[in-house]
Amino acid sequence: MAGRRALGRRFGWLWAAYAVSAYGSGLGLGAFPLLAVLVLHCGPAQVAALAAVGRAVGAAVAVPLGPWVEFRRKRPVMMAADLTRCAAMLSVPAAYALGLLGFAQLLVVCVVVAAADIAFKAASGAYLKALVPPQDLLVANSRFESTTWTATVIGPPLGGAAIGIFGPVTTVLADAVSYLLSALGIRAIGGGEPRPARTGTARLRSADLLAGWRHILTHPGLRPLFFNVLVVSGLIMASEPLLAVLLLGHLGFAPWQYGLAFALPCVGGLVGSRLARPLAARFGARRVLLVTGVLRVCWPLGLAFVRPGVPGIVLVIAVQLGLVTCLGLFNPLLATYRLEHTAPDRVARTLSAWSVSTSAAIAALTAVWGLLAAVTSPRTAIAADGVLLLATPLLLPRSEKTLRTNPAGAGLQEGVENA
Repeated sequence: MAGRRALGRRFGWLWAAYAVSAYGSGLGLGAFPLLAVLVLHCGPAQVAALAAVGRAVGAAVAVPLGPWVEFRRKRPVMMAADLTRCAAMLSVPAAYALGLLGFAQLLVVCVVVAAADIAFKAASGAYLKALVPPQDLLVANSRFESTTWTATVIGPPLGGAAIGIFGPVTTVLADAVSYLLSALGIRAIGGGEPRPARTGTARLRSADLLAGWRHILTHPGLRPLFFNVLVVSGLIMASEPLLAVLLLGHLGFAPWQYGLAFALPCVGGLVGSRLARPLAARFGARRVLLVTGVLRVCWPLGLAFVRPGVPGIVLVIAVQLGLVTCLGLFNPLLATYRLEHTAPDRVARTLSAWSVSTSAAIAALTAVWGLLAAVTSPRTAIAADGVLLLATPLLLPRSEKTLRTNPAGAGLQEGVENA
C-alpha cells in the first residue's frame, strides 16, 4: 500500500507542512462566504463576485510568478507565500475586532491569497518532482490528496462549531496560524537545494511567460486534460457561493449543518485517494484517469433538488460523497501525469500556467453564475451548472493511446508498475 512506502525525512517535513496548512484551510472552508452572508449581509451576486474577482485578479497578478519561481530556489518561495497568506488572513480578524471589516477588504484578501496560492503550488510541485523519485510521485500525490480530504472531513464541522461559539472570524484566524506553521515546517526540511539555471536579475522574457502554456497546449495528453479541468473546476466552484446562499439564506441551514453536509462526504475523497495507486496498478493509470474523469461530473446536478431539513442534508451528503470519491481518485493521477510529462526546467511555469488558467476559469464562471442566480435564482443556476457538467467528458482525451506520449522522465504507467 502507498501509506507504507517510506519517502524519507525531508518528504515527511514537506507532508507535515502541507498537512497543517490543509487542516487550517479545512477549518476555514467557506469562511469568506459565511462572513459575506452572515456579517455583511451580501446577496448572491456579491458573494459570487467575492470568489470571482479575488481569483481573477489573483490569477492576473500571478502570471509572471511562474517564470520568477522557476529560476529561484523553491523552499524560500514556499515560505514567502505562506507568510504572505498568513498576513493577509490576519488582517480580517483585526479589522473585524475594530469594527472596520468591509466587502472591499475581503476582496483584497482574496486577491492576495489567490496569487500566493499559485506561487506556492508552482514552487511545491517543482520541489516535489526534484525531491522524490519518479516511481514515487503517485505515492506522494496520493498522500497529499488523502490529507486534503481528511482535513476537509474534520475541519468544516469544527469550524462551524467554532464560529457558533467564538464568532465568525475564528476560523480565519486559525487558517492564518496554519500558514505560519506551514512556513516553519518547510524551513525544517533543511538540506541543500540545487541552484536554478538562471538567477538574480535576469530579465523576464515573453517566452518565459508563455513557456508553461506552450508546453501544455502542444502536448497531446495534457491539452485535453487541461481544457477539461478548466471547465469542470470552473463549473464545480461556480456553484459553491450559490450553495452557501441557498443553504444558509433561503433554506435556513445553520453554519454547523452547512459544514457537516460538506465535511462527511469527504471520507469518500480519502478513500478514493488511498485507492488511486492500487487501482492504477491493476487496471492501468490512464484508464482509471479517464474513467474517473467521466464519473466525477455525474453528481452535482442532484444539488438542484435540495430541500430544507434532514432530507436536504442527506441529499447534499450523498451527492458530495459521489463527487469527492471520484475527485479523490482523479486528482493524484492527474497531478502525477502532469509532473511525469513535464521537464524539470519548466515544471514551475507549467504548474503556474495551469493554476492561473484554472483560477481565471473559476472566476469567469463564478461571475456568470452569480449573475444568472441574481436574474433567476440560486437553485436554477445550480441546475444549469449540473446540466453543463454532464457534457464535459467530451473534452477528455478520446482514448488511453492519447495519453501515451513519451514523458519527461519515467511515464505515469511505468512509475506505477515499477513502484
